[in-house]
Amino acid sequence: MGAGYIVLLVVVFILGWGVLSYNRLIRLKVRSEESWRDIDTQLKRRYDLIPNLVETVKGYASHEKGVFEQVTLARAKAINASSPKEQAIAEEGLRGALKSLFAVVENYPQLKANENFLGLQQTLEQVEDAVQRSRVYYNAVVRDLNTRINIFPQNIIANLFGFKQREFYMLPGEEQREAPAVRF
Repeated sequence: MGAGYIVLLVVVFILGWGVLSYNRLIRLKVRSEESWRDIDTQLKRRYDLIPNLVETVKGYASHEKGVFEQVTLARAKAINASSPKEQAIAEEGLRGALKSLFAVVENYPQLKANENFLGLQQTLEQVEDAVQRSRVYYNAVVRDLNTRINIFPQNIIANLFGFKQREFYMLPGEEQREAPAVRF
């Protein structure tokens, strides 16, 4: 009887450990998906600001049509990106287009003093900060998930149930490691 209890305890322990490991992996998977959606939400806020920003600048610099088209095209590419790698590449293009737009603004002192433009600029700065925080959180959750998927013995549960590593959000170029300057 004593040996039967020991075997039963070992089986219960292994099953309990398996359930706990599975549940931890599920929590991390859901959190990683949620944090990616948080990035999407912040980026949507930014994408919604861009047309207002372009229209405000157009009022002062209507002859800069190429810059406005560049921003609009880059915005569309960023909206349609689906993976972290695609998103990073699209964001690099959008960042360059916004730099061109802000370079145009430098030539118009009245625009730099416009209340509407200043409000949009401040909101854009806040959104940029929120996007950065969301990316940091996403990468932290992905790190935790990928670590759990790879460490022994939890990798047994991860492989058994088909958990896959998630892709980190990484900047495609060194120049993106600095925050965009939107102050005038």
